[in-house]
Amino acid sequence: MVTKAATVYDVADRAGVSIATVSRVLRTPDAVRPVTRDRVMDAVSALGYVPSGSARGLAERRTGVLGLYFPGFDAAEEAPALDVLAAGASTVRPFTVLDDEDGAPEEHPTNLFLDEVLRGAELEAWKQGFVLMIGVGRDDPQRATVRDMAGRVDGLVVLASSVPDEVLARLARRIPVVVLAGPPRGDRYDHVTVNNAEAMAELTRLVLAQTGGRPPAYLTGPADSPDGGQRWQGFSAAVVQAGIPLDEVPVLQGDFTRASGRRAAGELLARGLPAALMSANDQMALGALDAFRSAGVRVPEDLLVTGFDGIDAAALSDPRLTTVRQPMIDLGRASVQVLARRLEQPDADPMFVRLPLTIALRESSHRNG
Repeated sequence: MVTKAATVYDVADRAGVSIATVSRVLRTPDAVRPVTRDRVMDAVSALGYVPSGSARGLAERRTGVLGLYFPGFDAAEEAPALDVLAAGASTVRPFTVLDDEDGAPEEHPTNLFLDEVLRGAELEAWKQGFVLMIGVGRDDPQRATVRDMAGRVDGLVVLASSVPDEVLARLARRIPVVVLAGPPRGDRYDHVTVNNAEAMAELTRLVLAQTGGRPPAYLTGPADSPDGGQRWQGFSAAVVQAGIPLDEVPVLQGDFTRASGRRAAGELLARGLPAALMSANDQMALGALDAFRSAGVRVPEDLLVTGFDGIDAAALSDPRLTTVRQPMIDLGRASVQVLARRLEQPDADPMFVRLPLTIALRESSHRNG
């Protein structure tokens, strides 16, 4: 049963103070005498009072909410059907026993990089005293989701290229915007990113040293991914620098999912294995490892495999996956920090924050001897 919520007037009446004093205690408790502060907080506790965010927002012109908008690489239609209301309160079989000895990988359409970024953003928003609103723009060509979010938040973090330039420019006239994972393109937004191109170029040079200069195959990400584009730039630059024509490099199209990595590995098995397969992210590389293992292909003896991102699963695979570790949680945290700074200093110059990467060399790219 829902009961009537206590109001600021109820708190003030119980504590014997004005509503202005209640507001000061809740916003700046150190500015109020301890005896008064204690009376107010006792009343708040006794009544179960929760301050109204909308009322406070009207007074301060702030909502206390920050937005984080992702494009939604994982298509909603790929998720299995679920209808708990139709199922009712109980089921005939409370659990299922599955013979999983064949080790067939389950399909989980998700993006683990974004999951980690989200964790960091949630943590930092909490530390900064904000609530975090998440928006995912699946099948949203008009960007209605992000437009709606912009009217409900104090500021917005968006993944680079997830919002058209003209839409982003309109949003930025209303609220501060931080662009995550993309470099500045002549704009005035704050940016938080990493140097994908340099890290991928160095990893490519290390792989070429292992293959004796034989060209690796490359598995790309989505065509509209800024990170994927920068990683291709780094890879292709290192290959050309090594004297290898790009038309000799097998290039396969992926979409950052594990399933697309398995499909790409199947293509290579059909046409002949290259010296190495370099993937634009870890999930695709792990999918390729799945397919190679099932086909009896040995990694790294028969070919090398590398990824990019540094998700936990990359360190647990067999063999362990060589990758470029991104500071994923720190990317989320830094984005919120930069956004909070922009709210406090709206006229400051745009910030460009670039976090460091780490190349983790593991068994999937190193042969013995």
